[in-house]
Amino acid sequence: MTSELLDQVRISGDIPRHVAVIMDGNGRWARQRGLPRHAGHKKGMKSVREAIEAAIDVGIEILTLFAFSTENWQRPPREISGLMALLKVYAIKERRDLQRQGVTVQVLGHLDRLDRPTREAVEKIVEETRSGDRLRLNLMISYGGREELTRAARILAARVSAGDLAPEDIDESVMADALFTRGLPDPDLLIRTSGEYRLSNFLLWQLAYTELYVTPVLWPDFSHEDLYQAVLEYQRRDRRFGRVPVP
Repeated sequence: MTSELLDQVRISGDIPRHVAVIMDGNGRWARQRGLPRHAGHKKGMKSVREAIEAAIDVGIEILTLFAFSTENWQRPPREISGLMALLKVYAIKERRDLQRQGVTVQVLGHLDRLDRPTREAVEKIVEETRSGDRLRLNLMISYGGREELTRAARILAARVSAGDLAPEDIDESVMADALFTRGLPDPDLLIRTSGEYRLSNFLLWQLAYTELYVTPVLWPDFSHEDLYQAVLEYQRRDRRFGRVPVP
């Protein structure tokens, strides 16, 4: 079934260049099985590997995963510690495989809030995968869309104050260049797992014209096939970007 779906994707139309994912449902997955939330987060790490492999198979160039939001810092300290430990373990264990697969990793967000061992681990995975040429993987950690826009406004205000930028020269390209995702195309497709219909403060600027795909699958159960299905649905869409189709 998996190979048939992949073949169908390859012949059905354009492949999205940039896919973003809101990885939701770890806690619900664990609760349904009578397990602690940490078990759901741990199982979700396997789905990260599945999504990366599937993205490479399809030919996606950029995969952006919402791994830890600024709002997540409000969770119980024990859960935060567990998430940081998982992130550190992931960065250490997966580094070699990602390097071998040709994946270059970037970690975007307010990383100064990470504890030192975790920050050092993610900095190392970024450094050691720098030469990857098959897939760019963005891990959005300690990230929030409103905070990103506030940060961008401060950057531009400082440039104006320094005389480096005139207010009338601020346009969409200048704004985009002040975001964490500077230099990257906006996502073509956003996948949200667990059936929730909201953006959860994710990439608020970048998702303006992105195709949205919501699946009831909980993130720990997300597989190659689920990503292929999302791409197939994307290929059925008529992306007009506000324009009227020519008859």
